Amino acid sequence: MWKSWYSRVFCAGWLGLCFCTVALAQDPTKVEPTHYSLAFENEYVQVVNVHYGPHEKSGLHAHIGGVVVILTAGHLRFTDENGKTKEVFAKPGESRWYPPFKHKVENLGDTTYNAVYIGIKSKHLTNEASMKAGSSEMEMDDQTKKLVADALLAAMK
Repeated sequence: MWKSWYSRVFCAGWLGLCFCTVALAQDPTKVEPTHYSLAFENEYVQVVNVHYGPHEKSGLHAHIGGVVVILTAGHLRFTDENGKTKEVFAKPGESRWYPPFKHKVENLGDTTYNAVYIGIKSKHLTNEASMKAGSSEMEMDDQTKKLVADALLAAMK
């Protein structure tokens, strides 16, 4: 009887550990350190430098809701966790809002792609901005820009 109880506890612990490992492993700075590096983080935001060389691909990873700011032009293919693909032509200086999402990335271009992803950790701010955006990918409107500015100002305090 004890052996059965210990086996159940061991299996439950093992499954819990595996679940946590999978959940944490999707952080892009952990699973894709070649493409994503942590620039700054506090309780409000996570700022991640994004770098893809020509024709480089990533594995599946997740991002918290936030804003990407494009530094260099790029032709990218995003593949979501369900296999749906979308090609994007990113222009330097563009800013786009994304709700939380999981995806793979492929740089289809012959040049290096660089961006900065500013993930907003506050669920309230993320949800509010997602509802106002109405789409998973858009140019930032004035309200979204204000939300991001407020979050960044709060992070500086």
